[in-house]
Amino acid sequence: MEWYHVGAGLLLLLVLFIGIGLSIPFALAAASLPFLFYIQGWSTALVSSELKLWGVWIDYVLLAVPLFVFLGELIGRSSIGPNLYAFMHRGVRVRGSAAYGSIAACAGFGAVCGSSMVGSLTIGGVALPEMQKLGYDNRLSSGVLAAGGTLSVLIPPSLILLFYGIVTDTSIGELFIAGIVPGLVLVLLFCGVVYVWGRVRPSHIPSVDRSQRSSLRQMLVSVGPIFAIGLVITLSIYTGIATPTEAAAVAALLTVILAFGVGGLDLAGFKAALFATMRTMGYLGLLLSAGVLFGFVMTYYRVPQQFTELFMSYQLGPWLVLAIVIVFYLVLGMFLEPVSMTFITLPTIFPLMQAAGFDLVWFGIVYTITMEIAVLTPPVGLNLYVIQGVSRGTIAIGEVITGCLPFIASMCALIALLIAVPEVATWLPQAMK
Repeated sequence: MEWYHVGAGLLLLLVLFIGIGLSIPFALAAASLPFLFYIQGWSTALVSSELKLWGVWIDYVLLAVPLFVFLGELIGRSSIGPNLYAFMHRGVRVRGSAAYGSIAACAGFGAVCGSSMVGSLTIGGVALPEMQKLGYDNRLSSGVLAAGGTLSVLIPPSLILLFYGIVTDTSIGELFIAGIVPGLVLVLLFCGVVYVWGRVRPSHIPSVDRSQRSSLRQMLVSVGPIFAIGLVITLSIYTGIATPTEAAAVAALLTVILAFGVGGLDLAGFKAALFATMRTMGYLGLLLSAGVLFGFVMTYYRVPQQFTELFMSYQLGPWLVLAIVIVFYLVLGMFLEPVSMTFITLPTIFPLMQAAGFDLVWFGIVYTITMEIAVLTPPVGLNLYVIQGVSRGTIAIGEVITGCLPFIASMCALIALLIAVPEVATWLPQAMK
């Protein structure tokens, strides 16, 4: 069987199974199994599947995923996240302080949690009602919070960067370091969007907030936990003291202590965080396992390698190759969520980028930004529906989409900046070697 028959067959079966309503993990597995049986026979294929599925669940590196998810759930169910937003907003004598505070709070939350959806849900659940009460336009407030949640995907630790590192066998520590400067640049771009929006549509942003400033104790309670958790993750990974998995374990333990100690978490909230983590990992675990089977079949038939050779035979310039890949992900992101895209497409795409001469750490940051855009583009933009759900029907999905457009434009501007000045992503990892 030729590689292009296998590639086309996998794609057609995957589309068919998704079209009839199978979830992505089961669709991936179902598309892979006929080719696996053809390779190994029925009995051997079953044993091989069991071994590969089990191998995913006991992978040491992947242990970081449930730990970071659990950490985010704890922060979201305690008062640590809401306190962070209140500190960023309260008593700041700047017009648009609630919008700027939301971006800053999402950035701070992103420094301890790698999930975009959890970031939007945690900060948005507190900030959106406050912004509506203060008189912010629905499009601005929903756009700020939906886009702000994506900062959790770029600012380390990031689950997408973690999965990217696993699939491409790239240093996760280097990827995390490379995401810092682009993440800070994106925060500034988001703030720039709010500033320009206020200048163009002054009625969309209320006058300066005159609420009481936070006391020193409130500042410590609000910022201290996030700072401590972020410091543990950052220093332990970047100084080489701990692996990402060990850093996630220590940070999760510290978060439990802080959530109970200063975050007001009770046993019911702790139990809810555990169950929410198990539900999330139930899906992610199945997706990872199915992705391994899918990848094994493609690798056995050398689909990624042959596709790369075919693509490069057209002698396209590296920048044209990059442009095609970015457009491909922007379109695909309208229909698939980032984790599924990572395990379905990346095994084929990253050898192509490597052959085109691009640094995989640099491409990992560009790839992650396209995944941020994916959660903001309909019809399958997860953050759009999170914010629309948080509004409890007071904001239409069309308003959320419209509000996100300027922020999507700023992400595209960041991609352009990374292409023009690759050192924005590569300088810090190289400086720390």
